Amino acid sequence: MRTDSIIEKFFLICALSSILVIALIFIFLFKEGIQTFIYVSPIQFFTGSIWQPVASEPKYGILPLVAGSILVTLGATVIAVPIGILCATYLAEVSNPAAREILKPMIEILAGVPSVVFGFIALTVLADFTHGVFNTTYRLNALNGAVILAVMIMPTVVSVSEDAISAVPKEYKEAALALGATRWEASRRVVLPAALSGIIVAAMLGIGRAIGETMAVLMATGNAPLLTFDLLNSVETMTATIAIEMGEVAFGSPHYHALFAIGLVLFAMTFIVNLIAELVSAKFRSLRY
Repeated sequence: MRTDSIIEKFFLICALSSILVIALIFIFLFKEGIQTFIYVSPIQFFTGSIWQPVASEPKYGILPLVAGSILVTLGATVIAVPIGILCATYLAEVSNPAAREILKPMIEILAGVPSVVFGFIALTVLADFTHGVFNTTYRLNALNGAVILAVMIMPTVVSVSEDAISAVPKEYKEAALALGATRWEASRRVVLPAALSGIIVAAMLGIGRAIGETMAVLMATGNAPLLTFDLLNSVETMTATIAIEMGEVAFGSPHYHALFAIGLVLFAMTFIVNLIAELVSAKFRSLRY
């Protein structure tokens, strides 16, 4: 009993430490970012369509940066989630055990590849491919960033979705097959709906990874802070803006605090995505049981 009590307290301390770290990060970002509104109104900051912090008359409108992040993230999600779910379904429902033991580790290895390597691939190979196929005006554009982000988040989507599908009790599928369903019908109408909460969580985790990615999108999207929703145009994301400008900004300047405000917005967006994932997962678990 004493050992159980010690282990329980240890896990409690770990959980509280995680909460404390997140709270301190938020407080730090809020403390530095809130000072932005001494120099620019919140309306101008959140709805302004021009980001020119080093102009003679600086403008701190983050709408182009938010739009760029959302455009690249949605593009990556549209590509990665359907393909990832199909791959996960194949691994869990179709492939033989030997093939699964080879394919799943190979897919998960992609998650360990440094993002700068993906950035190099997007900059040198993928950019030429998308430019040649779509005859784009800009060689580096949102589509280029979306495709490379899709490759980067694919391991997360595949791994979590495959675990969710594999966790569905075999009795569900066996009952469907006993009632005359084909293997495809059993997977599509029984197994996948039963694993839907885990699949949604996988998609949300992928979205969270895509929103927070820095180096690959910095090298792939062209870094033009333009308010556009065209995947073939160059864009700049919030993460790329912070990475590019933070190293050269004057400490304590309006520009400095504006970058922290961008970080605060990014933190809030990531928190909302994860919160939605948890709420959806909890909702489907309650419906299931």
